[in-house]
Amino acid sequence: MVRLSGRHLHTAVSREIIKPSSPTPAHLQTYNLSSFDQLTTDAYMPMVIFYPNSKVHTNFHVKIMDMKNSLSRTLTQYYPFAGRLAKTTPTFVDCNDEGVEFLEAHNDNQLSDFLNNTQHEDLDHLFPNGLVWKHWRSCSFENDRASPLAIQVNQFACGGIAVAMSLSHKIADGSSLCNFFNDWATTTRLRSTEHNNASPINPHFISFKNTNLNSQGFSLDKSRGGVVTRSFVFPRLKLNDLKLKVIAMTAGSEQPITNPTQMEVLNWLLYKCALKAATKNNFGSFKPTGFVFVNNARNKMAEPLPKTTIGNFYTLPAFSTENPNKVTPSNFISLLVNLKMEVQGLQNFKDVAEIPQHPSLQTVIEDVQRKIDDYYLSASLCWYPMYEIDFGWGKPIKATIAGTYMRNCFLAMDARNGDGIEVLVSLVEEEMKIFQSDPELRSFC
Repeated sequence: MVRLSGRHLHTAVSREIIKPSSPTPAHLQTYNLSSFDQLTTDAYMPMVIFYPNSKVHTNFHVKIMDMKNSLSRTLTQYYPFAGRLAKTTPTFVDCNDEGVEFLEAHNDNQLSDFLNNTQHEDLDHLFPNGLVWKHWRSCSFENDRASPLAIQVNQFACGGIAVAMSLSHKIADGSSLCNFFNDWATTTRLRSTEHNNASPINPHFISFKNTNLNSQGFSLDKSRGGVVTRSFVFPRLKLNDLKLKVIAMTAGSEQPITNPTQMEVLNWLLYKCALKAATKNNFGSFKPTGFVFVNNARNKMAEPLPKTTIGNFYTLPAFSTENPNKVTPSNFISLLVNLKMEVQGLQNFKDVAEIPQHPSLQTVIEDVQRKIDDYYLSASLCWYPMYEIDFGWGKPIKATIAGTYMRNCFLAMDARNGDGIEVLVSLVEEEMKIFQSDPELRSFC
């Protein structure tokens, strides 16, 4: 039982293990992790989707039974998610059909009150076993093995529901998380008799050779103390104004920006304002840093991968900033565009992801960790169908990522009703106070 913000109670009421509805074939019972999977953090990605009370299946028990049955069928297609991994330097998933932990919880708050009056950190209580960017080595599911997935369904006093899912980053990235959530919901929605034999989902798994990099992957744990996450919504009209401002500011430069994307101008604004806040908090002294963004590589290769490909398929292009005066829209956006172009035309990702262990591997890991620790990181879930995830009760009224991903992070996603972009910003608390009062930032959100 948890008391939220000293006002409301949140109580877990049941736990159950959901197993695939049919056994995984013998030839699929070992799923090897790619080198990219092994190098990725083992933290759990936390996504939560909120639904108002619906007249369709108003009985909560009926909804839960539908969700459990469809989850069982969905896990047959996503068989590694129901398996187990070693807690230390895993190289493969044992697809043994041991199942997924499924929890039910009750919250005595009204859903509307919860969404309007709670802080971002209150979302953490909606997740199973505290798996919110938490490393599985600190979890107690089993002594030596970890479950990649756990789910908690939370019912509010008004009958509204929050479906919270924690998925290990070791076997999947944000794209995979969204795909699984959507496929599970689709299977639930098509639960009627005439669709019992239908298979509307088709996740794409790639078979990798077994490799052992003997790496626990990069860490997200450093410098988390005193970090807070806050939401900023940038409406479409305001983003258009920002684009016009950038075009006007660069019109007379050597590198005029004539057709920037919303994310390009928004990343410039966020980075600029965050650097100002950090410098002011450091008594006017600027600390050299940099900018790194998570780039979905599925459609960037010479041989593009299907959007439904499950795993970690991203790159981390980056550039450094030694002088804050150089963070002009012209310089910043030109660097972003050039880095994106360098990623285009990657070779077959399977070949890239099967790199053998070599002497420079530790250097690569240290370089990535340095960027994570010292740079500002931008990731985006925009245009992923988070607001299309429909279990049969209608579309969600809110979809988001919980917890604090890491210090100095911008995580973008579509805003409610498709009107613009919502960004979750994570900064040291003192810098956040300065950042959120920045007049230039506030003029666009």
